[in-house]
Amino acid sequence: MSRNFPVKTLTLAVGLALGSSTAFAAEEGEAIAEENIEQIVVVGSRAAPRSVADSAVPIDVVGGDELGKSGATDMLDMLASAVPSFAARAQPISDAASLIRPVNLRGLPSDSTLVLVNGKRRHRASVIAFQGGGVNDGAQGPDISVIPSVALKQVEVLRDGAAAQYGSDAIAGVMNFVLKDDADGGSISVKTGEFAEGDGAATIIDGNLGLPFTDDGFVNLSFQLKNADATSRSTQRPDAADLIEAGNGAVGNPAQIWGNPEIEDDITIFANVGLDLGDDKEFYMFGNYSERDVTGGFYYRNPHTRGNVYSIDEGETLLVGDVGLAETGVPSCSFSNATAAMPLAPSNVPANVGNVLNTQPYMDMAADPNCFSMNQIMPGGYTPAFGGNITDTSLTIGTKGDIKSGFLTDWMYDLSGSVGRNESSFNLSNTLNPSLGLGTQTSFETGKYIQLEKTFNADLVRGIDIGLYEDLNFAAGVEWREESFEIVAGEEASWKAGPYADQGFNIGSHGFKGFGPETAGTNVRRNIAAYVDVEAYVTESLMLGAAVRHEDFNTFGTTTDYKITAQFSLTDDLSFRASHSTGFRAPTVGQANVVNTQTSIVDGNLIQTFLAPATDPLAQFYGAQELTPEESTSFAGGLVYQNGDFFLTVDAYSIEVTDRLAQSSQIDVLAADYDELRALGVQNPELISGVTYFTNDFDTTTSGIDIVSNYSMSLFGGETGLAMAYNFNETEVDSFNPDTTSDGKVRRLEEGMPEHRGTFTVSQSWDEVSMFLRANYYGEYWAVHADDAGAGGWNGDADAAVTFDAEVSYFLNESITLTAGGNNILDQEAEKLPADSYAAVGATHYESGPFDYNGAYYYVKATYNF
Repeated sequence: MSRNFPVKTLTLAVGLALGSSTAFAAEEGEAIAEENIEQIVVVGSRAAPRSVADSAVPIDVVGGDELGKSGATDMLDMLASAVPSFAARAQPISDAASLIRPVNLRGLPSDSTLVLVNGKRRHRASVIAFQGGGVNDGAQGPDISVIPSVALKQVEVLRDGAAAQYGSDAIAGVMNFVLKDDADGGSISVKTGEFAEGDGAATIIDGNLGLPFTDDGFVNLSFQLKNADATSRSTQRPDAADLIEAGNGAVGNPAQIWGNPEIEDDITIFANVGLDLGDDKEFYMFGNYSERDVTGGFYYRNPHTRGNVYSIDEGETLLVGDVGLAETGVPSCSFSNATAAMPLAPSNVPANVGNVLNTQPYMDMAADPNCFSMNQIMPGGYTPAFGGNITDTSLTIGTKGDIKSGFLTDWMYDLSGSVGRNESSFNLSNTLNPSLGLGTQTSFETGKYIQLEKTFNADLVRGIDIGLYEDLNFAAGVEWREESFEIVAGEEASWKAGPYADQGFNIGSHGFKGFGPETAGTNVRRNIAAYVDVEAYVTESLMLGAAVRHEDFNTFGTTTDYKITAQFSLTDDLSFRASHSTGFRAPTVGQANVVNTQTSIVDGNLIQTFLAPATDPLAQFYGAQELTPEESTSFAGGLVYQNGDFFLTVDAYSIEVTDRLAQSSQIDVLAADYDELRALGVQNPELISGVTYFTNDFDTTTSGIDIVSNYSMSLFGGETGLAMAYNFNETEVDSFNPDTTSDGKVRRLEEGMPEHRGTFTVSQSWDEVSMFLRANYYGEYWAVHADDAGAGGWNGDADAAVTFDAEVSYFLNESITLTAGGNNILDQEAEKLPADSYAAVGATHYESGPFDYNGAYYYVKATYNF
């Protein structure tokens, strides 16, 4: 049973590993490349690239063409339909999480999966998912959605812990996005579609162009331009309907929009460059520029009851500002009842009426220049619109090849440097800074987050004959990385405590308080790592591998992790594989230093919550401690069976994570603590309903099984393919701190995602037509809306569901392809919220569902290949 690659296949494999565009002179070589390109992977091993079947760890390979067979408008949905253990959720009305959608692999948060592009670490997004749908609360992972499918040769998904090989974040696995490297040809396509409800219309134009770079290299360029309208799965809130019925004509219908945000001018450009330098050496360079504008919504602010804007006694009376008290210290408004000794006091304007605007007390108050209320600016209440401009750039430059002289003769080297930057600039409109009184503006630039990462790698690899069946592959390397997170202050009006703050009016732009000068600044962390990785067939049937990695961080010290792997071939068709590893995830610089004020729903009420760094006096007063790395221990085992055109893998796994890092549940800021908090330097604690912070406060064990099977055959005069993939995933919270993690959050972690997820795809192709039909199964789960994980009537068990996707393509000629298709073509309805929740959320469906709550989506596409 030989383990030697055929010569041309080995040439292809090495070319893929080194990122080269090896060209075969013979047509036979080109055919081999076509046949094997989807089967050879570079992740999971630092030896010569192996086929998926020969890998000691489970790897999914999704080709670029397969990713294009979806109505999805970004990479996240495309991958979710192809890899069952991968999930992505829309996050309506979830602050910054609405701008960059969090993802999950094997039920762990997005920053527990390491993302690579062409084998090099991808930088994180600057956005932290403060309201990330349960499992992703507080996660800060890379923004995968900026990578267009048209730029990709394939995506390799390593479903196994790999921190000992690749470093921090690889607890759940590794995703490697391999860019196209063609030196000629290309394509351009236009896709447009919308939901069956008639909204969410999206248009995507993308293209790819391969060019020669002298006679020995390539330049491969890709672009994508996307625009997508917002969706609305809203229902009129009963409180808003009552106001309209009572004669308040300033209330919208619906009062708030709940759905996908609007995406404007989403442009992405990727470039991949390679050049053969001769003497078995090459130069490579790749990078991207991406930018988009996203606008979403927040929750409706009722003009009678919204705390610290319209009322301070739950809507019994209107909150009335006293101009004289603010300007001179002497009360001048007879309606406010505020005094210098007691600035917080109910007013003489009743708000527990049908429409306060029609009452005589309100009209008299509004006529008095010494008095005011926010109703004079926003008489129907308001729904803030939250937006952001996301700019993402990266560049990697390197060289690799064979060393022909010196003491490292016969070694292969790879030297590279990377820089990645992600900037999120936030804005808020249709809102106000109540503490500024009637002089407030209604739109604000609230500041920026900037994530900047620099990485340098030096890797060496060589085969060493030590008398085994195959040369021992020995790899070693070092990595230096610097990560910084910067907060840029917003405009003054977005964070200023105006003259009416002491009278109970909220500070800063309401809904998303701007970043103030006290929070602005840059925090930096550096680390250096070294690893050793060995792998070989010790006998004809047994392959063993081991890796160890040591990392030294300048903030919290060192960590050492290891991994061992094995694969045993029982027959030519059947092999068994296993792995064991330890891992870690360092808290990001953003998680350690971010500051944010957000509006959350708790028990049906909107509350103002302040997210403080773990080192902030407010957070430490309520129990915060300096953050430490998460640590993991993983075990996995499985089998691979391949017989002719039939392929099957079965893999079981267990991932134990200790000191798991997440955002705490909301902790009430108590009136009894105000004086002590002021003494610690906390400003206006009476206007902060709750505080959260990042903390290492629970341990979990995630276990499951993956089954992947494929079979191809000739049928109906064409080629037929059958593909099945299934994932069972279960998470148990082994221990937690009840002071910072609520029972509701624990249940959401354990039951908030379906334990069972599967897909079955039938594809058929003829000379002029191809088509596929895919069934998606989602098991039962615990449904939670927004960030309210309590045991209230809104939350409950959601039923299992099946959706169907389909697509048909007609090859008009060798160059033009016309396509029509749809996702969820039978319009399977997502789990609906109970009607008694509408008054607080104005939505019809849970946001936490495993598939798109917007319903059926249909699209058409035209592609021109040249």
